[in-house]
Amino acid sequence: MDGRMASCLCGSAPCILCSCCPCSYNSTVSRLIFTAFLFLGVLVSIIMLSPGVESQLHKLPWVCEKGAGSSIILQGHIDCGSLLGHRAAYRMCFAMAAFFFIFCLLMICVRSSRDPRAAIQNGFWFFKFLVFVGITVGAFYIPNGSFSNVWFYFGVVGSFLFLLIQLVLVIDFAHSWNQRWLSKAEECDSRAWYAGLFFFTILFYALSITAVVLLFIYYTQPGACYEGKVFISLNLTLCVCISIVAVLPKVQDAQPNSGLLQASVITLYTMFVTWLALSNVPDQKCNPHLLTHFGNGTILAGPEGYETQWWDAPSIVGLIVFILCTFFISLRSSDHRQVNTLMQTEECSPVQEATQQQVVISEGRAIDNEQDSVTYSYSFFHFCLVLASLHIMMTLTNWYRPGETLKMISTWTAVWVKICASWAGLLLYLWTLVAPLLLPNRDFS
Repeated sequence: MDGRMASCLCGSAPCILCSCCPCSYNSTVSRLIFTAFLFLGVLVSIIMLSPGVESQLHKLPWVCEKGAGSSIILQGHIDCGSLLGHRAAYRMCFAMAAFFFIFCLLMICVRSSRDPRAAIQNGFWFFKFLVFVGITVGAFYIPNGSFSNVWFYFGVVGSFLFLLIQLVLVIDFAHSWNQRWLSKAEECDSRAWYAGLFFFTILFYALSITAVVLLFIYYTQPGACYEGKVFISLNLTLCVCISIVAVLPKVQDAQPNSGLLQASVITLYTMFVTWLALSNVPDQKCNPHLLTHFGNGTILAGPEGYETQWWDAPSIVGLIVFILCTFFISLRSSDHRQVNTLMQTEECSPVQEATQQQVVISEGRAIDNEQDSVTYSYSFFHFCLVLASLHIMMTLTNWYRPGETLKMISTWTAVWVKICASWAGLLLYLWTLVAPLLLPNRDFS
């Protein structure tokens, strides 16, 4: 028994879950375990951002002790403040990003599980966990200096790219949903599927209209907040335009599966991103989420400066969407060839999938389904996790920029990044609608 456990920790991925999850593929199990590493780091970041953690650490004499002046020093000459608040989140997410970036470089051009590097990707989990812990411990020894300021801009770029990936996944999800329900309606000759599509389309548009009203109520003021009014109005106008384009006769002829369901999903997601953007406006009159406002115009994330309250409504919803998108990346490939090409995954045909299921059931354990070719790009998957690490760092710290010591300052950078991401998503969806008309010789099925 001990030998088998050691084999599971040091060997390939399938044996880890073979006893409790027999119908599993090697590729899926490995992605789920790496995703679990990511979620473990997120959990640690959330704990370190909790306001009660600081007071509990101060009660332990062997953890923090008073140093010179009023500074709190951890035994071993680490600033205890680096274990708390935004600095802890920055270091934890730096460790996650560094861990996945190493694998991103290591797994470049792995074509099949016969490559020796595939064994590293799909096994040796105990040692990979030790590496993960080692990088995390080392990250907390990074001197304060300009680390937080520099890493903030890495987070901005990475989070913007991850928002674009989220938008691609949302568009793909909406198209797949619409196609599958239309196919079910034709196969079963039932109007219930059409009724379902109609119901969710109306629901999503109703939620979007409600979001617009609430955004105008809570994030704008008469005679002020002109930027917020422009962002809300412009995005609303763009959403109306894409909804009209989606049902134009020429678009319907080129793409029979195009419809208002996809447009309603994109509209609702655009309003969500707009909400996230407005929650970072550095003006307390236009943003109810700012926690402290001083007369000199400096905006801090809490009375102590370093206590970053991330658990407001936009951050919690953003965290939920982040978890769903990360699972989406880890568990499935798209039904559309263009999305699989973009996300570096392969679509498994129904015949191949049925054959693999039979093999799995007959063998009663997880199998290596990548002997001929990998089902996803190992390197790109880890790159997505790097971006996910940066995005969750910005989400948990409310996109506040580190200012002076123990201060977090809200800036317009976060607002423009999110608004530009929403515009990019709308343009991308518009392109999926008009591309068959502009390029009739290309296959966009």
